[in-house]
Amino acid sequence: MDLLDTLTAKGLRRELPTREEAMAVLATTDDELLDVVAAAGRVRRQWFGRRVKLNYLVNLKSGLCPEDCNYCSQRLGSKAEILKYTWLKPEQAAEAAAAGLAGGAKRVCLVASGRGPTDRDIDRVASTIAAIKDANEAVEVCACLGLLSDNQAERLKAAGADAYNHNLNTSEATYGDITTTHTYADRVDTVAKAHGAGLSACSGLIAGMGESDADLVDVVFALREIGSDSVPVNFLIPFEGTPLAKEWNLTPQRCLRILAMVRFVCPDVEVRIAGGREVHLRSMQPLGLHIANSIFLGDYLTSEGQAGQADLDMIADAGFEVEGAGEPTLPRHRSEVTAGGGCGPSGGGCGSGAEAGADAGPEAAHGCGTGGGCGPCGGHAPAVPAQAGTPATPANDEPQPDLVRVRRRGAGTELAPNA
Repeated sequence: MDLLDTLTAKGLRRELPTREEAMAVLATTDDELLDVVAAAGRVRRQWFGRRVKLNYLVNLKSGLCPEDCNYCSQRLGSKAEILKYTWLKPEQAAEAAAAGLAGGAKRVCLVASGRGPTDRDIDRVASTIAAIKDANEAVEVCACLGLLSDNQAERLKAAGADAYNHNLNTSEATYGDITTTHTYADRVDTVAKAHGAGLSACSGLIAGMGESDADLVDVVFALREIGSDSVPVNFLIPFEGTPLAKEWNLTPQRCLRILAMVRFVCPDVEVRIAGGREVHLRSMQPLGLHIANSIFLGDYLTSEGQAGQADLDMIADAGFEVEGAGEPTLPRHRSEVTAGGGCGPSGGGCGSGAEAGADAGPEAAHGCGTGGGCGPCGGHAPAVPAQAGTPATPANDEPQPDLVRVRRRGAGTELAPNA
């Protein structure tokens, strides 16, 4: 197929495809799907081998967010029956993080619901970072706290944070359709603040909110332009009690095409399969590993993922290996540039032919409210697979609450995380 040959060659050279080529990937047929996966897989192996990076979420503060993001179970006015609690103590967060690290996670993602942190919140998170790194000096820590004010990114960097997550979520043209309490420009500004402070920027998208192919291509090209060092790809889980509760419009095949398009546009950037992995990819999750090089281990913000051991078994069965703590995630030509230059316009872009790269260290956590994180604000964190007897493809006009298991274990509860 000429399209895939062209995209593979460009990906191996770190060249940006055209918008038309990116759109064409999303328009491929099911008969061409394995060819698409194989082509994206060649690009993935060129820059990341067969390594899979594991990330682990610690939800520092859950629910009660003043923002109105339509996709989020923690949004203002949400009727989703999720856990709600205020800030975990540093020792509680460190204990939760230890469970993920014991399961093989390399990065801990610290997430808090809300519009953005106060200066006191930054102090809290700084203490939490210290507690986690005291127990495991090599761990990467990514914060996802919402919109940042001046000097807050610098304070997080000084406290030991390695990265900051803040998703763009969707295209600028349609952003106002999902959120009204903040703007697309606000999100771009926070990513810029993170880069400027020398933090690795993690910013991604949410697919399945009713967007067009053009919207998906727009947001991925924008993520390249703003210099996202890692791109979490979330697949909407429509939570009961949120405005998008009936948006069941993804299939495993559609999800794989979206992942492949992201990989072609950002060939040497960490691509993470984030929220919605278990629900939407289902039995085709292992194929996603041939495209993406990063996943979350175990549970998410307000919904349960599959058991951590099941994730580890899947990686091994598919012929991949867990990335070690001492291994750099990004390719050398990118990870050597760690002064906060990022992979945006000045750094040559995600997957451009330029040698300038981004901070070593990809992804981050699911953000809430304006946090945006790697798994839509709690709501789109993956849930458990469908139970026996559940239709493989839910009707678009009927919510499927049986597919979404609200998180009851882990941080903020008396039950242990499932890593």
